[in-house]
Amino acid sequence: MTPPPATPPPGRPCSIAAALQVLGEKWALLAVRELFYGNHRFEQIVRNTGAPRDRLTARLRALEEAGVVERRAYSERPLRYEYHLTEAGHDLAPLAQSLLAWGDRWLLPEPPAVLHHHVADHPDHPLDAAWTCRTCGHDVGSADLTLEVRSPGWNHQGPLPPVPS
Repeated sequence: MTPPPATPPPGRPCSIAAALQVLGEKWALLAVRELFYGNHRFEQIVRNTGAPRDRLTARLRALEEAGVVERRAYSERPLRYEYHLTEAGHDLAPLAQSLLAWGDRWLLPEPPAVLHHHVADHPDHPLDAAWTCRTCGHDVGSADLTLEVRSPGWNHQGPLPPVPS
C-alpha cells in the first residue's frame, strides 16, 4: 500500500480529495488512459495525450511515486523504460470507464472510442457497465446511497462546531 500524501488536502478528510492529489491533473489521467490502451512508451504517451514533455515526465514520476505506475527497462543501450500500471493502477479501470461513459453521454455527439468486453463463453460486445453492490447484488444509483461520516469533528454538512468546555 502506498503511504498517504505528505500534506493532507484542506477541507473535509476525504478519500476523493486524497485521490485527486495523485490523479487530479488531466495529464495524469490521460497518461493512465494510454497505459490502459496498451501504449507504454514515453513517445507514444506524449503523442497520444498532447502533453508537454516536461509536464508528462513530472506526472509519470508522481504516478510512479504514488504506486500507480512502474517503469520497466526495455533497452539496455541506451537505457530506456516503458511504463506499466501496477495493481493500484489497474484498479482505476472503473474510474476510466466511468469518465469515458460520462463524456460519451454528456459531451460528445459520437463516441470516439468504444470499450469491448470479451469473455471466453460469450462473443465480444461493447461494454455496458453497471454499478452493482457486491453484498446484495442490486444495481446502485446515486439516490440509493447515504453517507456515514467517520472523520472526528465532521458530519455530512461539514465541520461540527466546537464543543464548549
